[in-house]
Amino acid sequence: MAVYDLGFAVDRSNPPIRKVPMAVEVRAPLWFDSLGIGYRLAYDEPARLREYARARWAGPPAQLIQLKLVRDSGLVAAGQGRARCVLRLDITEFSQVFDTATVSRAVLQGRVQWLDRSRGRLAEQTFAFDQAAGSPDSKGGVAGLTAVVEQLTAAIGVWEQERSGVLADCLR
Repeated sequence: MAVYDLGFAVDRSNPPIRKVPMAVEVRAPLWFDSLGIGYRLAYDEPARLREYARARWAGPPAQLIQLKLVRDSGLVAAGQGRARCVLRLDITEFSQVFDTATVSRAVLQGRVQWLDRSRGRLAEQTFAFDQAAGSPDSKGGVAGLTAVVEQLTAAIGVWEQERSGVLADCLR
């Protein structure tokens, strides 16, 4: 049985410095709350989510994504401090999608919201990341899924900078 996570923390020479901590909360539908590494056959029953028999995640994907964001973005887990604001991610898709029997890609889709202390929405953005998988198996799927989570992490940093005016109370 192969057990995977999303890898080591990204080596940053200039880690994000926050005057006030911002919390992160990652949510996913119940069917993503398993340790199975999901894949879909887009060419045959694309609505059917399947799992690899001999490969598992080390934890539920939402928790792995949250841990990656905490490590790589200078965020804190929701409920773990006096954060003024919360970055909430709602994951709607996190799977390897096979377009043919030998060609696959990693897909991460959902919505990100910045919420104030009372959970009022300050900003919202949908996201969809797609990355070719290196091989048509669990190893290639995990590599692609890790890459799309890294793309998400980078995009969140960009979105935070673009919305710095709206998020001013969160960033001070």
